[in-house]
Amino acid sequence: MQDTTKFVLDLNKAKPSEYAVLMYDAFGKIGSDFTGGNINRPGSARECLLAQAHNFSGQYCQVILKQEQTKYFVGICVPDSCSEAEVQTLVVYEAFHYKNKSLVPPYPSMFLLDSMQGIYMIQCLSENVSPDSSAIICLFMCCLLIAVPLAATIYIAVIKWKHEKEAFPSDASRLHCSPNDYGTLLKDEAHKNEEDHSKVRGNPKAECSDVKEENSKKSYLYNVLQAFSLQKCAAGVWTTESASENYSSLNGIRILSLLWIISGHTIQLSAWNNLDNEKRWKETVENNPLYIFAYSGPVYLAVDTFLLVGGLLSVKSLFSFIQKADDKISMWLVVNYLFKRFKRIQPLHLYTVCLVIGLFSVIPKGSFWFIVESGIENCKRYWWSNVLLINNLFTTADMCTPWTWYLSVDFQFYISTPLLVLLYRRNKYAMIAVASIFLLISCLISALLTAFLQLPVHQPTTLAYETYFQYYYNKPYARYGPYVVGIILGIFMKTKNGHILEHRWQAALGWITTFTVMALLVGMAYILQEVPQYPSVAHAVYQGLHRTVWAAAVAWIILACEEGYGGFINTFLSLNIWIPFSNISFACYMIHPVLIILYNGKQETSIHYTDMNFFYLFMGNLALTVILGYALTVLIEKPYLFLKICKR
Repeated sequence: MQDTTKFVLDLNKAKPSEYAVLMYDAFGKIGSDFTGGNINRPGSARECLLAQAHNFSGQYCQVILKQEQTKYFVGICVPDSCSEAEVQTLVVYEAFHYKNKSLVPPYPSMFLLDSMQGIYMIQCLSENVSPDSSAIICLFMCCLLIAVPLAATIYIAVIKWKHEKEAFPSDASRLHCSPNDYGTLLKDEAHKNEEDHSKVRGNPKAECSDVKEENSKKSYLYNVLQAFSLQKCAAGVWTTESASENYSSLNGIRILSLLWIISGHTIQLSAWNNLDNEKRWKETVENNPLYIFAYSGPVYLAVDTFLLVGGLLSVKSLFSFIQKADDKISMWLVVNYLFKRFKRIQPLHLYTVCLVIGLFSVIPKGSFWFIVESGIENCKRYWWSNVLLINNLFTTADMCTPWTWYLSVDFQFYISTPLLVLLYRRNKYAMIAVASIFLLISCLISALLTAFLQLPVHQPTTLAYETYFQYYYNKPYARYGPYVVGIILGIFMKTKNGHILEHRWQAALGWITTFTVMALLVGMAYILQEVPQYPSVAHAVYQGLHRTVWAAAVAWIILACEEGYGGFINTFLSLNIWIPFSNISFACYMIHPVLIILYNGKQETSIHYTDMNFFYLFMGNLALTVILGYALTVLIEKPYLFLKICKR
């Protein structure tokens, strides 16, 4: 109280003290365009921290206030001797006054009729970063996981350099051993000096056995290091050659869907917290279909496209396992099939979780750091849900790295692929019946939830509809439809004899129907945009069907392209330029929200939305995403794909 009183007195002098002016200027003030959404008053955290009095320094705090139904925060600058509880006392008793005016004034009656402010929460941001033990462990693990591939790269480079420089003759003839007895490690390392040769001549068979054992150990170590080295992991990432057995159109579909998601996240993660013209932005995008690739209409249908592709490729992978097992399905085969998928996604997934905990804990906080703070705490408490791939079952407020819900729901669906394939091999009609039941249940649950909880038919532009995320958006029972369509498509394409499309009119009819359906799905979202206050049949039917129908339309595109009726669309989707970006797409998906959240959290002022501003922001996010996506692919993702259990 003494420090606060001194600050107020020094501010009210005829010639105010310099530190007091800095502290006063750092307070958040009421800005223009309240009606457009400029509600928060962040002030200036940096200016506050520059204030230095004789006995104290400036401390930046945020007071989250509620006035009527409007919640906003105000940045204030207080002496660093104040605790958060004491700051609340100062605000409640209006200790901050300058020339008889409060430094934290309410919005006037012309905007909000009730001028009474209620304090929702207070948080103070410290300039000093003090990571806890979990953050330190995560930082160490992140650095270690990157250091291992780099060290392996140097080791492999040195070994190859020595091998090329020192070309010793082979000892195989002198040891009377077969050259194959020396393992796969560089043969230089198997050479002995002259003293060893005399021993070898005494008992060549026994010595050959010792050499084989020694080189087998060296070979295992070499293979492990090689699996982690950049020489192996970086090879082929930027290739533009496509494997003939792959569905070539999937590369384009995958990248276009990823671009859609990155664009949506660029807008979404800013609009929910950072914009100073949120209402203007909503008026712009909510009723204009041109913004569907940014954030309007049924955005994130790209995720349903990913689920369709996931179901298709899961069947392809399982058939490959079955073929290698002499056309037999066993429990061990299914376990191996699931483990391969687990190994495919978890190294980079868990690295991202560790990166969020470690990196975000040591970065100095900014005015909008509360966006990041909750994410750090969620990961510290619920990291195990990501390990078990069940974080999608949590509410969004408790979810660690919320964008990874897709990995969890994809793996949960992945488990169902062996069941449907096994049913198909026994009786294809039984498989069709079971798949139809799964589809019906998923669509019915989505429709009923929409009707009884009055859910919007598209992802809302604010966090107001908590039930949308809590009960619908990332839950497996609501998203299974597209995956089942992918499984059915995959089984059909692996088992069909010949082409199903034999005439051009069939292909033409299919394309016309597909584009019509896609346009209707987008258009109906705008017609049904208003959320009714009562159960609506139209909203329920649309919500229950639109994701599955969208997936069916994309499935037709894939089928038509594979059947030779894709035309210029197939040419575009199969361009070789998509291949290298497809190779790093998983890492790009994992890292891009981290970049967006970090950028938004470090902002000192609100972001103003214009189409040009966010186009440049999207391009910046995309460029950094590609760079870091490539780095994470070769340093984290690919080493664990190459690493296998070596047999002696």
